[in-house]
Amino acid sequence: MFAARDPDDIDRFFRGLTEYAFHARLGVVDPPLVDYVALLLVRFLRHDPSAAPAPGAPGTPDVTTLFAAARDHSPDEALAEYRHIGDYTLFWSGLYPEAVERLRRLGRADHLVDFRAAGKQAYWIASTLEPADAGAERLLFERLSHDYDLCVEGLGEVRRAWNDAA
Repeated sequence: MFAARDPDDIDRFFRGLTEYAFHARLGVVDPPLVDYVALLLVRFLRHDPSAAPAPGAPGTPDVTTLFAAARDHSPDEALAEYRHIGDYTLFWSGLYPEAVERLRRLGRADHLVDFRAAGKQAYWIASTLEPADAGAERLLFERLSHDYDLCVEGLGEVRRAWNDAA
């Protein structure tokens, strides 16, 4: 089993799993996209666990509320909010789809929200809020929106590889 001795070890572990899942299992060689997904995993699983509380957990705002709040913010704040919505829905849809499905069975606030559609929309809106001189970021968010389902599939492969490594 993997045991991290250095904080960077866990980062390398998730980066390696993500690269393996996308490159070897899915045949996707898109370094900026794969790096973004790997960093999303590291951020949500290691650095900031509060960024990804389980959908429907007490005190967790539902996705609809997050969208409404983002509309009321400045463009810079809204960009961060929409990015978070995209990241949050991608993380849960890809790694733990059973948690999203459980919302439907329990009738939680997010049970009517299509996480995939919400994530695609959030990344698309984020791409439109990027400044014109941030072309690479704008294109990355566009790709995340367009290739959202592929990223969900890639995260599913990450989870399978992660389970195999355990």
